[in-house]
Amino acid sequence: MSYSARNKFEIARFSGEDDNHINKKLPKELLLRILSYLDVVSLCRCAQVSKLWNVLALDGSNWQRIDLFDFQTDVEGPVIENISQRCGGFLRQLSLRGCESIADGSIKTLAQSCPNIEELNLNKCKKVTDQSCQALGRKCSKLQKMNLDSCPSITDISLKALSDGCPLLTHVNVSWCQSITENGVEALARGCPKLKSFICRGCKNVNDKAVSCLATYCPDLEVLNVQGCENLTDESISKLGGAMRRLCVSGCSLLTDASLSALAASCPELVTLELAQCAHLTDAGFQALARSCRMLERMDLEECVLITDATLVHLAMGCPRLEKLTLSHCELITDFGIKQLSMSPCAAEHLTVLGLDNCPLVTDGALEHLISCHNLQLIELYDCQMVTRNAIRKLRNHLPNIKVHAYFAPVTPPVAGGGARPRYCRCCSII
Repeated sequence: MSYSARNKFEIARFSGEDDNHINKKLPKELLLRILSYLDVVSLCRCAQVSKLWNVLALDGSNWQRIDLFDFQTDVEGPVIENISQRCGGFLRQLSLRGCESIADGSIKTLAQSCPNIEELNLNKCKKVTDQSCQALGRKCSKLQKMNLDSCPSITDISLKALSDGCPLLTHVNVSWCQSITENGVEALARGCPKLKSFICRGCKNVNDKAVSCLATYCPDLEVLNVQGCENLTDESISKLGGAMRRLCVSGCSLLTDASLSALAASCPELVTLELAQCAHLTDAGFQALARSCRMLERMDLEECVLITDATLVHLAMGCPRLEKLTLSHCELITDFGIKQLSMSPCAAEHLTVLGLDNCPLVTDGALEHLISCHNLQLIELYDCQMVTRNAIRKLRNHLPNIKVHAYFAPVTPPVAGGGARPRYCRCCSII
């Protein structure tokens, strides 16, 4: 275990003053190794034990991985600058998630003092601008994971700087950085061919050209989240390669069955597929998908309003590993589809979460079929007005650990003298 010459001197100096038993029994190198497994809070507490422990706990070699989110998010810039200077070249991972007071000055000091940093999380550091990424690009060539989620001042300039100076990048998150365009994404794709994960939720200027560049220049891309990038079409999705494992295109409302057919042909190892609000998808697309993508474990089909029970039949036969399935607002789904799902291999062994809220044709019969899903942990039934409390009680009797999210609107008193249908208010009773 290497540490600074100054620390060696201080350790030797204080070791003679400290009569603590553990300090005499264990070599200082071993104490340093033990302390290296502690989090920020524990290290700070250890630093208060004695003079020797203060030196050991604050040694830079113990501060290789720092996450301030669980410790304190209202830290000021000087604190980060002090940490950066203390850690120096030892620092590998730093999370400043939620530290909204941190600005460019602190990140520039970090880049200067910690050139070996590999992972940096600046999620919701809203004062950070392109200047921070330019400093990182100049000084931190070993950077592999960069999270700029919800940093609204970040633009294409940041992606260009990172692509020029950080060729080892594998994970980049620029969600809700709404100034990002295809130009920045193209620069990143060309400069960082090892990219495995790119997340840009809410970046409405990301288009087909951007995704096509990622597909072309980043052959190892496994994770792509383009939620809310509403200009995307089948053209770019059809270019994604076989390394893809987790894909979210929720809110990309222009996609059609052609995308599903392309994914079936090119991405057979897909594990997660999120398609919420892709309203043009039909049973035919899911038939093609289910034939090829047998590794699927999680699917979100919320507001895929054209799908019917036929989609559930295809998934039941073709996706034996399915664990989580969301069918919210799929208003054509009926008890028959749920029955087919309940008889599938995935239902017996893997299915744990099923979302059926706002499926108006689902009735008590669906819950009777789900009794055979022994691993089911959560079912969502909000606004399934054909489902009764008695059916839920029966389901719970067979699956005592299941969580049911539902509400029942209390009946408004009937109008005097009339036999009209009871009306319901929107007040809810959570069960």
